[in-house]
Amino acid sequence: MNAKPARFAASAYNSFLLLGCLAVLGLPVHAGAAAADAAEPTPESNLSLSGFGTLGIARSSSDQVEFVRDLSQPKGISDHWSGLIDTLFGVQTNWRATPTVELVGQVVSRYHYDGSHNPEVMWAFAKWDPDARLSLRAGRIGADFMMLADSRLVGYSYLPVRPPSDFFGPLFFSHFDGADASVTLPLGDGLVRGKLFGGATHEKATGAPGVWDTSGSPVAGLVLDYQAGPWLLRANTASIKFSNDIKFAPLPDTLRSVGATFGYPSAIAAADALTTRNTTTRFYSVGAVYDDGPLQVQGMLNSIHHETEVFQNSRAGYVLAGYRLGPVTPFAGVSWWRSKFKPNTTGLPDVAPFAALNQAFDQIMVASTADQNTYTLGARWDFRQNMALKVQWDAVRGTSASRFPFAHSEAGWNGHTDVLSLCLDFIF
Repeated sequence: MNAKPARFAASAYNSFLLLGCLAVLGLPVHAGAAAADAAEPTPESNLSLSGFGTLGIARSSSDQVEFVRDLSQPKGISDHWSGLIDTLFGVQTNWRATPTVELVGQVVSRYHYDGSHNPEVMWAFAKWDPDARLSLRAGRIGADFMMLADSRLVGYSYLPVRPPSDFFGPLFFSHFDGADASVTLPLGDGLVRGKLFGGATHEKATGAPGVWDTSGSPVAGLVLDYQAGPWLLRANTASIKFSNDIKFAPLPDTLRSVGATFGYPSAIAAADALTTRNTTTRFYSVGAVYDDGPLQVQGMLNSIHHETEVFQNSRAGYVLAGYRLGPVTPFAGVSWWRSKFKPNTTGLPDVAPFAALNQAFDQIMVASTADQNTYTLGARWDFRQNMALKVQWDAVRGTSASRFPFAHSEAGWNGHTDVLSLCLDFIF
């Protein structure tokens, strides 16, 4: 496709988003309430239908890098307005089969790893609540790898335009096929809940080497939380054992061949370092949310450890606070992300014909470097029931080496960009 049709398609898409915003803003005031009422099961019917969506546009100040929401997105936004990364639409149905059994299905259209917006089944599970303490689910379930991770597509449910990319950016898992079990018990003035989950993911990520298919990768995790009054405290741990390698071909085979031919065991070890298959990544996180009256504050920390040498281990965190003034809630936050470099080399002399191999290997090893802070200012306006307009400014301040999780970063990028976002979130 040449540049002019591509620009025309992008312009038409953005015009569609703006028209959509105007159309939604033109709905009668009672439409949101009517939709919410329609979503509730009636005594005659235990079937309900609800939905959510975001119409969003954003742009950054840099043409040397593309800002993405997370690693599931193959392209991002740069120095022109685009609705690519934030716009989505979801529909959910709940059927109360018996007083203790519920069937839940959810389909979402969003920007995918393959560049499409094809509808995706996010949830499809059966839930059994034999009593108030125990809940069992089986089927396709939201991936609760970190606090609030399983609801991060529902923009209406949180303050900012999108969850902090410094914190949630590497987490491209939205769901898995399996089961979980939750137990909730009283403790002091609140409730403590423990949840175990396990299954397998089949999601895909994208990057310079192409699509990385994680289908069949086993996942497992534990969630502990405590809720008392305005406080919610949570600790999570989760793991995934990858079933497939990232497609770095032909580099690994070439390194092994060169290492065996010329007697460089270090080159063979470098090829092994590019393996993701049968390696485990572990996620650890803690968080707290305070929501009382007009004040909302939340803070989280995470640590991600990779057995594979391809990804650098990292730590991240954020603090976000908002104060409601009538229908408007100004908010501010700061997030950070740091990775630790894993020193690996091919051991080959940096001369022809080995120099090209060294360069390709080194580029892969530094591609997951993260060293940045992001400062956020914004406001949410709940102008109608079940609708909210948001405007947000993110100042990304990183080093020139920070490349994760941005897309298509150029060598001259200094690690700085400013992202301006505008969106309409709604539920019905």
